[in-house]
Formats: sequence, C-alpha cells, structure tokens
Amino acid sequence: MNKARIRNAATVIMLRDKDTRPRILMGQRGARAAFMPNKFVFPGGALDDDDFKVPLADPLPERCMTRLRMHADPALAEPLVLAAIREVWEETGLLLGRPAPDAAAMADDMPSEWQGFFRQGVLPSGAGMRFVFRAITPPGRPRRFDARFFLVDADRIEGDADDFSHACDELSHLQWIPLDEARDFDLPFITEVVLAEVQANLRDPDRNARVPFFFNEDGRSNFLRL
Repeated sequence: MNKARIRNAATVIMLRDKDTRPRILMGQRGARAAFMPNKFVFPGGALDDDDFKVPLADPLPERCMTRLRMHADPALAEPLVLAAIREVWEETGLLLGRPAPDAAAMADDMPSEWQGFFRQGVLPSGAGMRFVFRAITPPGRPRRFDARFFLVDADRIEGDADDFSHACDELSHLQWIPLDEARDFDLPFITEVVLAEVQANLRDPDRNARVPFFFNEDGRSNFLRL
C-alpha cells in the first residue's frame, strides 16, 4: 500500500483583466515529472523549511489567516503564504510583494532560496491575496500534498506581469489563459474544481463563500467549508 507522506503546499491563482475577459497564469509540467506529468497547472509547490525563516511584510486579511489555521497547525499559516510567494517567484519569475529600500541589503541574511527574491528590492507580501481553496491529494498517488490555493489579482505583481525571464524550467509554456478557455487544456481534476470556484467568485464577489476543503478519509471523499 502506498504510504506517501502528505506534504504541506501552496498554489497561486493569478488573475488579470477580471473586469473584461479574465485570464489566469498557468504553465505545463514536464513529461517526466513524478507528480501530474504534462498537466497544465498554477504555479505552486511544497512548503520548505526556509519559509519559516523569512519575514512576511503583510499577512492576508485576518479572516483568511483564521481559516488557514483551521484543521491545521496554526504556526503554518504565515509560512504557507511565504511558500506561495516563493513558488511564484521560482516558477514564473514574478514578484508578489512591495518595494522596500532595504530589501536588497537583507538578501545575504536570508535563506538561499529567498536571496534572489530579496535582491530584486522587494519584500514578500500577502497584500491582496485571498485563501480560496484547500485539497489533500487522495491516497495511492506517488506524492501527496495538503495544498492551499491563494487567489491574487495581477495588479499585485511588482513589475511586468509578462516577464518570465527569471523563471526556472519547472513549468514550460507559461501563459495567461482566458478563464473561459482553461478547460480546453489538460488539467488535473482538482484544478478544474478550483476554477469553478474562481468563476463563482467572479460572478458574485459579495457571496462571502467559506473556503472549500476536500480530503479523503476512511476510503471516502469528504467536503468541508472552513
């Protein structure tokens, strides 16, 4: 029986042109990837030990931070936001943060995975981000994640939202995909579910829906709202 350890993870849905024709940023995982090969996904990845060692300039709204702490170790909340910001930087080269005169000078004191981010003169910030979804990979997969999904408008990106020149090679074909065309791509099932939630929020921004949480327990699929 597969006993893959469940790792905490963070994923970011970046949205632009929400008032006209909304687009989201996605990229394609490699054919040899152990987890979801060839699939188009949002930028994201596992929580790293170094994410506990970096200051978060601005948290999410308190309601989001409270929901992040539910059914989880409360100490994970801020590091998960930082993991989301770091993964966006690594996989897309985009910066979610705010400029700060002393950020670059702090770089050498940061963990190695964060030094490149700080050298851009930006502090990692959760301003404008919202916690919108949580899902745990079902049993039997080679890798399992307890993934938190964050939604943020592209106007929170510091710099050019089309400049992927600093991205690593983990995701290829990075592109802003019209939301109404996203299902034409090869998506993981959970990504389709998350997209439906994003579309519902766009149709009714004031619906104040609680955060969906999908997980498997005792052989059954379960659904909670945080």
